[in-house]
Amino acid sequence: MLNADDLQLAQKRIDDLTVTHFIDGEFVSAPGDTAEVINPATEAVIARAARGGAQEVDRAVSAARRARRAWAKTTPAERAAVLLRMADRVDANVELLAAVESLNGGKPFAAVLDEIPVVSDCLRFMAGAARTAQAPAAGEYVAGHISSIRREPVGVVAAVVPWNYPLMMAAWKIAPILAGGNTLVLKPAEATPLSLILFADLVADIVPRGVFNVVLGPGSTVGGALSRHPDVDMVALTGSTRAGQEVAAAAAGTVKRLHLELGGKAPVVVFDDADIDAAVEAIVAGGFVNAGQECGAATRVLCQESIHDQLFEQLSDAAAALRMGDPAEGEAVALGPLVTAAQRDRVAAMVERAKADGAVAVVGGTVPERAGFFYPATVLTGVEAGSEMAREEVFGPVVSVETFTTEAEAIAKANDVVYGLAGSVWTRDHGRALRVVDQLDFGSVWTNTHLVFSSEMPWVGFSQSGYGRDNSTYALDDYTRTKHITMAMGEPDDRPAR
Repeated sequence: MLNADDLQLAQKRIDDLTVTHFIDGEFVSAPGDTAEVINPATEAVIARAARGGAQEVDRAVSAARRARRAWAKTTPAERAAVLLRMADRVDANVELLAAVESLNGGKPFAAVLDEIPVVSDCLRFMAGAARTAQAPAAGEYVAGHISSIRREPVGVVAAVVPWNYPLMMAAWKIAPILAGGNTLVLKPAEATPLSLILFADLVADIVPRGVFNVVLGPGSTVGGALSRHPDVDMVALTGSTRAGQEVAAAAAGTVKRLHLELGGKAPVVVFDDADIDAAVEAIVAGGFVNAGQECGAATRVLCQESIHDQLFEQLSDAAAALRMGDPAEGEAVALGPLVTAAQRDRVAAMVERAKADGAVAVVGGTVPERAGFFYPATVLTGVEAGSEMAREEVFGPVVSVETFTTEAEAIAKANDVVYGLAGSVWTRDHGRALRVVDQLDFGSVWTNTHLVFSSEMPWVGFSQSGYGRDNSTYALDDYTRTKHITMAMGEPDDRPAR
């Protein structure tokens, strides 16, 4: 478990880093303004990061463009070897990466220590997937002609990753993009660049120059420049639905391929025969993990009317028992701060609007008077179906509880959102579980569990949650293109040999 010594070492490592752009295999000088990087638990400035723009984007894209032919020509085994070495480097620095992530994002130690191994596992999985990519069998589909499929890299891919899981979400892009033979320009969130810059420093001697580049700065300038750039072949984004709309609009002029993983509003449908203890445990874990800053968070509970009082009481008690605080205070801290003051204020304003509409915050619901961007674990009841709180993403430690009476009503309420990312169903009736799962319009649906991931299975949204698959071999498919090659067989030579 991380401790105060780990945090001191992490801060020293941050102090030693030049938090600037990583382009063509090296950290480059960045004239111009910088942005403060803040520990959200203390509001202390822990670093200053470069703020790039069109010039840095051009430089990084040019480096990626120069490197793309040589990297694309490497064999899958050669690319896999690079990814495996990167994974080894991550595994050798788990505690350091976790401590930096905790300082920059305010995450409790236990949570962040679970995230870093996901990074190396993703790299290892994609290393293997690169060597097992499949295509339809070559054959004579038209008489006299042999057809085959060639799988190729897309080219230069730009990726924009969010602040809620800075390194893990970056790995979900880095691994399949590089495994597919593409080169990459990656933009981390401006608030949380440190773990990714540390990662770049750790793997700088492993990845060939120009294959992996990082440009820091605001989404409006760096992300916009990448989306519009004529030499970028594809843009991948994990972010809000609004950010996805902006990227899609900017990319339209050059007709780029897009990979968008956007917002969510995950329903947790609990029937009266469910294991309520297990459901409450999962809701607390899935609703308040990372201070609720999770696109698949168990944020909206729909429970059968007959079990409302029991579930609500247990959920409220469990939420109230969560210890909120600075992760540096010790292992008992389960709820850290939100990432920025703006994000905390956004969550607080949304709760206030819900209360004005008649909702009641039985637990939490007010901004605490303390340093840091904290908001308490909050449980709301009396939330009206169709209201903002029932339909819009909170992205904070807020769980609302609504009721239903029939299976059909549960399905209708669960689907009454513009998002289609994730949801869960809780029942001991396997037939009911199958019926409900079949009718829920979400890319990931769990039964009797919530927020369970693996590198082998895809994470994908429907509707305004976007499209494009993270994890699994489907992600590798998304970052490659297929070329159909047809060869005429020619006329047979039936002449006898002399």
